[in-house]
Amino acid sequence: MQVIPVIDLKDGLVVHARQGRRDSYLPIHTALCLSADIFDVIDAYLNLYDFQTFYIADLNSLEQKGEHQNLINAAAERFPERTFWLDSGFPPPPSHNNTLKNIKTVLGSESFRDDTVNLLESCAKDFILSLDSVGTKRLGADSLFTTPGYWPNDIIIMTLERVGSDSGPDLERLAAFYGNYPDKNFIAAGGIRNLEDLLALKKVGIAQALIASALHSGAIGRAELAAL
Repeated sequence: MQVIPVIDLKDGLVVHARQGRRDSYLPIHTALCLSADIFDVIDAYLNLYDFQTFYIADLNSLEQKGEHQNLINAAAERFPERTFWLDSGFPPPPSHNNTLKNIKTVLGSESFRDDTVNLLESCAKDFILSLDSVGTKRLGADSLFTTPGYWPNDIIIMTLERVGSDSGPDLERLAAFYGNYPDKNFIAAGGIRNLEDLLALKKVGIAQALIASALHSGAIGRAELAAL
């Protein structure tokens, strides 16, 4: 099981995501990191564990209210041996066209409509797909959830109402995706609380998980990460 720490950026700071309610996200101030500066947060994560991959959501870019590309590029340059998965919407702002090899594009269903989903064909499946939902509501292009021909190998199942909620992962949904498409790598996102949740995910075929809150609170710490 690989844990991938999450960094949510809003207005230049790392914020605490809660249930997809972006207007209410506040800068982090946690047991893991008192600072909301992206470099301090990455350092804090790396002091906890030798993470190789980080997930960054550029919330301003996703909502078309600015972007953080210079800041994200600077982080990728400072940590060239780490990989950064970047979710910044589609199409990305012109400034997001960069050649940094350790930044990998995440494309979320929320950024597409059914009449624009064909634009994914130009991406040659060189991206990570995020299937975003709130409860039973699929966000964005509904056809993305049911047409695996659009899918790359790596697919995040983003259950937004569970993000920051301490309610546990959506095991039933994740197990269903894995059971129906066992040749794909599904990645859990939302609600993961502790080592037991991670082990439960592993049992249903999930090998990667995006986590923020449980790392910041210490619920998943050095001992739990080592146990994985």
